[in-house]
Order: sequence, then C-alpha cells, then structure tokens
Amino acid sequence: MKAIGSDLTSPQYAALVLIKENPRIDQATLAGAIAFDRATIGGVVDRLVSKGYVERTTNPKDRRARVLLLTAAGETTLAQLKPVVQKCQSSILPSLSAKEQEEFIRLAAKVAAAENANSRAPLLKVRSNGGLEQ
Repeated sequence: MKAIGSDLTSPQYAALVLIKENPRIDQATLAGAIAFDRATIGGVVDRLVSKGYVERTTNPKDRRARVLLLTAAGETTLAQLKPVVQKCQSSILPSLSAKEQEEFIRLAAKVAAAENANSRAPLLKVRSNGGLEQ
C-alpha cells in the first residue's frame, strides 16, 4: 500500500470490501465478518470515516446501531487498490503451482475453521439477510 501512496491498513481494506459487498451493514456485523472485536472495529470505521471513504449513519430500525456505506471516494479507492492487493496475494506463494496453492489455501482454511471458536474474535459469515452465522 505504501508503494502506491496509500496508508490503508489490511483491516481497513477488509472493511471496505465487506461494506461494498454488504451496503448498510452495521458495525457489529462488520466486526464479526472480519473477525475483529467491536471495540477495535469502531476505531477502524472511525479512520475510514475520517478519510472520507465510509459514511456512518444511524439505523432507522435500531437507533443504537450504526450502518455503513461506501462513499464515492471509498469506491474509487477500493477500485484502485484491488489490483494491487490481487498482485500481492498472487505473489505470496510463488514457488507453488496453482494446484498446490489451492491445496495450501484449502488446508490453511481447514485449520483456521477448526480453531475459529477458540479465537478472541471468531470469524462469522454474513447471511444474505444481513445476520451472522459461525
């Protein structure tokens, strides 16, 4: 990110991707979807709001909850960074064939899933209705 002049962190990038894929996602759901605790995700979102990438508003259905939307600047930034992230991801395991990379990812995901419940902030999946599931 620094090489292209961006100060976006990995958690901030993950948050932008999830907000784009799930417009009006609430902060608590976002936290579970990227395996961060609620206190930490608040800081991540604060920084994205201050950078002008995310708009945070009150959920009309639950005044205690905050919902998130990408701004035009957030959309543009995400579009600019996506190729950089994809290039980085493809360079992580260069000594493995494509098939070996798939197998490595599959095994790493299996280990992560098996230990997910023991995590301080378990990764949760976002349902199509906006809820979370383990």
